[in-house]
Amino acid sequence: MATMKGWLFQASSGPMEKNLTQPSSGIPRPKIKGSEILVENFSTALNAIDYKVLELGFITNLVFKSVTPGLDVCGRVVEVGSKVTNYHVDDIVYGALPPAPTNGALAQFVPIPAASVALVPKGLPSDDMVSVGVVGLTVYAALKPYVKPGSKVFINGGSGGTGVMAIQVAKILGADVTTSSSTANLELCKSLGADTTLDYTSAPIAQQLKDSGAIFDLVVDNVGTPANLYRASSTFLQPQGKYVQIGLAVSFAGFRQFITNKITSLLAWGKREWIFVDASANQHEAYDQLAAWMREGKIRAVIDSKFEFSEVPKAYERLKTGRAQGRVVVHVQEY
Repeated sequence: MATMKGWLFQASSGPMEKNLTQPSSGIPRPKIKGSEILVENFSTALNAIDYKVLELGFITNLVFKSVTPGLDVCGRVVEVGSKVTNYHVDDIVYGALPPAPTNGALAQFVPIPAASVALVPKGLPSDDMVSVGVVGLTVYAALKPYVKPGSKVFINGGSGGTGVMAIQVAKILGADVTTSSSTANLELCKSLGADTTLDYTSAPIAQQLKDSGAIFDLVVDNVGTPANLYRASSTFLQPQGKYVQIGLAVSFAGFRQFITNKITSLLAWGKREWIFVDASANQHEAYDQLAAWMREGKIRAVIDSKFEFSEVPKAYERLKTGRAQGRVVVHVQEY
């Protein structure tokens, strides 16, 4: 059996990063389906969903006994499935796997659906492209259907991996952007194009939004806190506006918030609709457009820190502090 270097999560209790191992003998090199390509991975970027799903206690032990985590991929195509016609061996691509993969991105070779990648523009570093990945796809799905030039958009959580991308994409689409962050990250948000920044440490965000008098066409909630923000949105969101949820706790409290918001939205009879983001459609088109914006210099990569492949547990520790400005990137192998 062919093997490769990679990280394995073995279901257990405690923090996900404490249950990661890198077997010295390697892990099995995956086989691809007809609609997939096999990518020799250069870099990956970490996502909170990686550890949130793998820290669900008994659910994790039942479902994820042994997996390789990670979603974001950037690398060289080394094998092409029988149904794939638009990619070839040696193409450089980037994209992201669906959540909770078995053969994830923390490995030397990664199987990924051909519909979930796009070509990397020549000359762009793999670290920069992988920092776009799943956050770029998610943000594109949250913004593109609803934003037109002149739209007023509030982005809750502007300095994390999703937020830094959301600010930039919203500005490209022509929006006037207000965002929230801690005091330390206000300047970062402004440098990315935010027109107005709110310091969530100075007063409750819902109250700041109400007091500002601004009425938004769209709210994009990257963090899910405060939990009552959607229910308070009648004071700052247009009746025909949309509230798009990206971030929620993977817990009972998060599930309760999801149900409460959904019921509140249904009872509003079409006003201030609450939508949980769905980035499953047209992924190639989204990645292709994001890559074009990167090539044109309209989006810049915001990378908090970079780690070598042997330092993956430390990389997750950094991500879990909640203080990362942008993406946490891991080098898998040389470009």
